Amino acid sequence: MYGDLAGKLIQDSRRTVNLDHLPAYQDELVAGVLRETLDLNNDYQELAHEYREMMNIQSQLPLSAQSPEDQQEYRQTACALMVMHLSMARNKRCLMAYEKLRADHLDRMAWDEVDYLDPENTYNLSAAEQEYLKHYSDLVVDYKGVWTDVDLTGSLEPPKDLFIDVRVLRDAGEIQTEYGVFNLTKGSQYYVRQADVQRLIQQGYLVKL
Repeated sequence: MYGDLAGKLIQDSRRTVNLDHLPAYQDELVAGVLRETLDLNNDYQELAHEYREMMNIQSQLPLSAQSPEDQQEYRQTACALMVMHLSMARNKRCLMAYEKLRADHLDRMAWDEVDYLDPENTYNLSAAEQEYLKHYSDLVVDYKGVWTDVDLTGSLEPPKDLFIDVRVLRDAGEIQTEYGVFNLTKGSQYYVRQADVQRLIQQGYLVKL
């Protein structure tokens, strides 16, 4: 049935909306939707050519010479063309919605400074998505470089506490703050100013207690 594969993409998108991570890219479904759309387009072009020929013949005949069967065939062909056209349009909309949802998530990953070199963060992405994330992350870094005094990734809500307790989840080396140097080794805990470690929290190196 036309549109079944595209419908499965939408179902996957609905599940993705409620997740904080991207599920595996549906390579087979996407390829299936593209094949179906291409096949529909080929059938559409052939049928449209036949329809134009029928209409040319019809236009040369007086109404009295046109049989009810011929008129019925014209209407059926026109209906079939409309169904094919709408099916192709729906496939494209579903495919674009699926890709847009995933692209929006990749954008958020870039702004949250997720490490795109870490396979744990990209194993569910397609090759094209990994390339997109890499280039978009580079653009975000370049853009942030212009505003060195402003944390563009910070929350718009003011923090409730200036200092927070954090636990180190992954070794992050030393960080320099105006209150001293902290050696962030896995498992250690610190009481630090939130603004100094906010990016490390976003990147998954620290967790707020």
